[in-house]
Amino acid sequence: MTTTPSPGDPGSNPFFKAIYDIVTSVPPSVEPTNSEPKSRAESIVELAAKKTSAIAAGMALPAGPLGMLTVIPDLILSWRVQRQMVSDVAACFGKQPILSQELMAYCLFRHGAETIVSEVVVRVGERYLVRRVPVLIFVHLIQKLSVRISQRFLGRFVSRWIPVLGALAIGAYAYREAKLVGATTIDVFSRDIEVENKDGEIGDKSPEV
Repeated sequence: MTTTPSPGDPGSNPFFKAIYDIVTSVPPSVEPTNSEPKSRAESIVELAAKKTSAIAAGMALPAGPLGMLTVIPDLILSWRVQRQMVSDVAACFGKQPILSQELMAYCLFRHGAETIVSEVVVRVGERYLVRRVPVLIFVHLIQKLSVRISQRFLGRFVSRWIPVLGALAIGAYAYREAKLVGATTIDVFSRDIEVENKDGEIGDKSPEV
């Protein structure tokens, strides 16, 4: 049974550590601002989805107990690909400079844990509002997210006992997951983004595309 780690003991839950490390390290992008950002973003998403699918299927090939050991590495590698995808999509819309850990968490995990990530990013009409929160609050949010994600990915543990067919199923599932992340990311960065500071006032705004 997965337990929620305390803020002082983040390493007690491997999902917590994996998610926290992924969302708090925003990678740079060499992707230039594009005159047709949506079309370019869709190409970026498709490539990332194929990479994610290949990683997941390949890591799922070992069956039985050995396969169980590859679940967390599989997810970490897949999330790294998707994290770079988020950064590249933001860049092609000209909004990579405002890509924060809150936005990263929202883009990567909104489709599976919207009620949790909406604590820091919320859609208001045709724009998105980003709430910058203190470290301890963000850590608590990642704790809740890690529990939800560990429950959602239970199927990957089960599939490790089914050679070949399990790998194909996991690859197809990973492709779909990456496409959902991509759809969220494109929707976010194609709209105006406003960043709320700790006093509840609007600070930075996304540049016009």
